[in-house]
Amino acid sequence: MPLLNDGNLERQALPTGQYGYSATRLDDLGAAEYTLVTIVCDASPSVSPFVAEMEKALREIVQACKFSPRADNLMVRLVTFHGDMTETHGFKLLERCNLDDYRGTLRIGSATALYDAAENAISAVADYGKQLTDADFSVNGIVFVITDGEDNSSTLGIRHVREALTRAVQGEAMESLVSILIGVNVNDRRIGAYLQDFKTEAGFTQYVELEKADAKSLAKLADFVSRSISAQSQALGTGGTSQTLGF
Repeated sequence: MPLLNDGNLERQALPTGQYGYSATRLDDLGAAEYTLVTIVCDASPSVSPFVAEMEKALREIVQACKFSPRADNLMVRLVTFHGDMTETHGFKLLERCNLDDYRGTLRIGSATALYDAAENAISAVADYGKQLTDADFSVNGIVFVITDGEDNSSTLGIRHVREALTRAVQGEAMESLVSILIGVNVNDRRIGAYLQDFKTEAGFTQYVELEKADAKSLAKLADFVSRSISAQSQALGTGGTSQTLGF
């Protein structure tokens, strides 16, 4: 997996041996608590008709988070995937996330490695969360996996995603983890049923479905994601997860 490291992040290996990730060095952190946000976004060929709108939604998510009262306590990681995965950036302090960096970030490729990307996102947030916890930071996490179709090229399966979620939730990596699977442009009942089954079998916290991928729908998605991030960050210190929000 290519890691488009900006020089301020440190590369990390995963105990599972599946790819890796990058993250802000612990010595560079100034707050006592953090919510780790991971956004995983499909960049397979079927996304190309609405790629500009999807990139705009990503910018709107980051912009909304910057106005959050918890902005100083957020770190964001963005991963895109098609037949392979690309880490656009690792766990980066929100203040260092520039909106222009999310232009042209969805580089369309072939195939859909949905399971590989989901497993990496969950394993990475758990691994970095444990490092923070071991260093006496308070930490929780939230993962969004956004896709419009079925996996057709992963080396891993649903079982591996489920195992990663189980390790993250039941271990002592962080206070809590919310995981949300989002189906975009799902106007085929078969695809909708497939994604609902993936949510259930893997153990995601929530499944959200958008029938369309027009500007209005994706703006609504951006609002939902930013509100979910804010809610989970505000839940830090309570010992539990945030309440599930309606779309």
